[in-house]
Amino acid sequence: MPAPSTAVLVVHPFVLLLGFLLYWAGARRSYLRRPPVVPGDPARFDWHFFVPCRDEEAVVGTTVTRLRTDFPAADVWVIDDDSDDGTGAVVESLAATDPRVHLVRRRRPDARTGKGAALNAAYDRLGAFLPEGTDRSRVVVCVVDADGRLDPRALELVSGPAAFGDPDVGGVQIGVRMRNAGDPRPFPERGRPVNAAARLLVRVQDMEFAVSNAGMQLLRNRTGSTGLGGNGQFTRLCALDRIGAAERRPWRRGALLEDYELGLHMLLAGYRTTHVADTWVSQEALPSARRLLTQRTRWAQGNLQCVRYAPRIVASRHVPGRGVLETLYTFVQPLAHLVTLALSVLVLGVLAVGLVRGQDTGVTATLSAQWPLLLVLAAVSVAPFVLWGPVYRRDHAPDASFVRSLLWGLALWLYAYHLFVVSARAFARMLRGRNGWAKTRRNAEPVTAGPVALES
Repeated sequence: MPAPSTAVLVVHPFVLLLGFLLYWAGARRSYLRRPPVVPGDPARFDWHFFVPCRDEEAVVGTTVTRLRTDFPAADVWVIDDDSDDGTGAVVESLAATDPRVHLVRRRRPDARTGKGAALNAAYDRLGAFLPEGTDRSRVVVCVVDADGRLDPRALELVSGPAAFGDPDVGGVQIGVRMRNAGDPRPFPERGRPVNAAARLLVRVQDMEFAVSNAGMQLLRNRTGSTGLGGNGQFTRLCALDRIGAAERRPWRRGALLEDYELGLHMLLAGYRTTHVADTWVSQEALPSARRLLTQRTRWAQGNLQCVRYAPRIVASRHVPGRGVLETLYTFVQPLAHLVTLALSVLVLGVLAVGLVRGQDTGVTATLSAQWPLLLVLAAVSVAPFVLWGPVYRRDHAPDASFVRSLLWGLALWLYAYHLFVVSARAFARMLRGRNGWAKTRRNAEPVTAGPVALES
């Protein structure tokens, strides 16, 4: 029997692994057995796209033009968050010839206070724009990234009976794809090793969203706790009104995960949320590990900020018991990563001290005695990630070989370890009171000095 001081080092990984395996099994089953999506009639709704922008001159023109071409009956609202480049001028030129393109200008000191504040500005403008007596339950807002490209079938599928065709549904999230997953040279000016690493990093991000995250969202459909994302997020205007009345604004000012937070408010307000995996919005994956880590640090910090909603979720009569458990599991993930990281550092430290002093320790003896169990633990930890590889190949990369799909799955496992790094960074930022936000630099933008994804 291991000593009480070392038992936690053996038990803790198994508890985490059990929770992970149960969640993974539910996500995989939900993904593989999802029913086909029944389309609806988009003409039943009034569609408005919100495109928040800060220094997006390189991409916004293409995005707006594509939205207006693919969805001619929809209005596009571009929020220029006091850009330093020509974003506003690009949108102004489009709006001059198209009455369905609207520019929402923001200026400092009110601007640059977060994506949520920018979306609230567009919400106000839309409210003033709509004629008096408009049925706001038929008005749908869709948030699209400045580099986002929406599936032309998206409005049909989110209008179906399982989505906005159900009056109880207040929010719909669609799948997210990485459109540069097949780019052979993410860094044209760099050598082959750098580009090989960048290609793999882009590929695993596409796997993460296309199958792993999609499976989790489809599981949340079953538990009644589906989350909303920042790109391809559809919300019913009357639901935003109800949230705004209860929370003062639909999107929280300065929130680092305003999309997931909006989904929580949607549930607390009594609306259902759902995920439609058979349509998508595409964006560019980040080929740079540095930019990826800063982006995901912001996401992890936003997740930690949302933990404060736990008592309201538990007490809510609108969230079913399964949804409460799933939401609490999501809340606890960054904290679990921190505890695991701390225990790993402790174990390595104790082992190092023992080796230097030439002494055996309780930890060393425990690990030595349990090595077959630890080997099984390692294998079972890797397998779920590897098994996503063939699923991804079947649905999104049929030209790839089966062996390559397994290697991609192995890479997804290694990629998942970035969660420990970003959770630690996010926690450190919160302790230091650093809650600022800045956009992630697009791949088409030139490298500039200063922060590209997080501010002090």
